[in-house]
Amino acid sequence: MRKQYRAAGLDAPELAACPYEQFARWFADAASSGLPEPNAMVVSTADASGRPSSRTVLLKSYDTSGFVFFTNYTSRKGRDLAENPYASLLFPWHPIARQVIICGPVVKVTREETVAYFRSRPHGSQLGAWASDQSAPIGSRAELERRYAELADRYPESERVPAPPFWGGYRVDAEQVEFWQGRENRLHDRLVYAREAEGWRIERLCP
Repeated sequence: MRKQYRAAGLDAPELAACPYEQFARWFADAASSGLPEPNAMVVSTADASGRPSSRTVLLKSYDTSGFVFFTNYTSRKGRDLAENPYASLLFPWHPIARQVIICGPVVKVTREETVAYFRSRPHGSQLGAWASDQSAPIGSRAELERRYAELADRYPESERVPAPPFWGGYRVDAEQVEFWQGRENRLHDRLVYAREAEGWRIERLCP
């Protein structure tokens, strides 16, 4: 299975001065192209022994301080990040022949940020955060649904659901950001921002 990419190229003079502005441009392109969930990204982590794991998570915000997602802190990625606080984010925008790869250290967001975001979630998603002991074994689907039903009885729509103490956000502070544009004959354009003391260095990588 092979596809020939015929998209327009990408060159350094066309890039924004910082990767956050360039990401904003490409994210807007991905959203306007009709891609489903353009904020879906593959988050890769590794434990203290270097064993990697990956999963798809939704980007919830970004600015010059980093890229933010939320999860259960006791999940596999949460445990990995406790041992090895570094991650890679991949936005696989295949229909428009683009990818963005972001690497950098990870810190937890403030509790205030977590609570504010949690309260913006749909009621059912708030209950789901409590019902799921993410990444832990469970006996059956019925057991998970029973937990959810018990929480729905305890916290009806009219009741505020508290943010779980084991749930919250992470911020990836970008050290390197690669913008990948598919080109013909596998001669893809790969331009990378690497952080330096005075700002960002941009270099081209071989495909």
